[in-house]
Amino acid sequence: MIPAEKYHGTGNDFLVVDADHSVPDRRAFARTHCDRETGVEGERGVGADGVLFLALEPAFSPPRVVMTLVQPDGSTAAMCGNGARCAAAWAADRTDSDEVMIDTPAGTRRAFVDRDESDVEVDMGRPSFDPAAVPVDADGPLIESEVEGMTVTAVNTGVPHAVAFVDDVDAVDLEAVAPPVRHADRFPAGANVTLASADGHGGFRQRTFERGVEGETDACGTGAVAVVAVADELGTVNRGTPVAVRPPGGDLAVTVTEGGTSLRGPVVREFATELPAAQTP
Repeated sequence: MIPAEKYHGTGNDFLVVDADHSVPDRRAFARTHCDRETGVEGERGVGADGVLFLALEPAFSPPRVVMTLVQPDGSTAAMCGNGARCAAAWAADRTDSDEVMIDTPAGTRRAFVDRDESDVEVDMGRPSFDPAAVPVDADGPLIESEVEGMTVTAVNTGVPHAVAFVDDVDAVDLEAVAPPVRHADRFPAGANVTLASADGHGGFRQRTFERGVEGETDACGTGAVAVVAVADELGTVNRGTPVAVRPPGGDLAVTVTEGGTSLRGPVVREFATELPAAQTP
């Protein structure tokens, strides 16, 4: 049996496993326990959006944690904004530190934990519109271009996103329109598909179809950052000012500066459990 905890960041939920515990097949473990019909049962339903395998290095100051996210389909993601916030909260609980460095395949990110508000803010790095970095099959940045019937802008915020601004995110059948874009030839590594609509108060409502989950999630941190990064690129937000982004799971705040971006929002620890090590099919 493998000790595990369940966390969620604005509804984006993850199983957290200390990497000191050996999991023979991490992909099989994620596929088994993240399944939304047959996976782990908890306070917010069945399954999860991924498994965070976390290796804590408490001797550093601030403490460091190595984060590996295995998604429900068994793939790994280079970065996950809400996952990084959950990882920071997990590490802070074990080190009594309000500042944590998170090592990810997309680079090292600094996080700050506000215990009074149960909020975590994480540095998300600098978004890239460079076609080689997204990656996207184009001679230059893909800005408000048609892909599979949608007008999208391609940006990498740790993982690739195709962002489309629409009048009303709730009026779009995301499960129908997203897969053709997610698998489009323009995106050789695939892409997350994120929709956004202005909320009338300077912020945005957001919905994201996540690569690796292969469906919509209640929140997506890299997607929220992608929305504001694209809005900044198009000149529709004030740089340096926090922008509210509201996915179905709650409220996030994204700030774009000359040096990069940050993502802030709540993190909740749901419960602790033990799960069987899944067998390789």
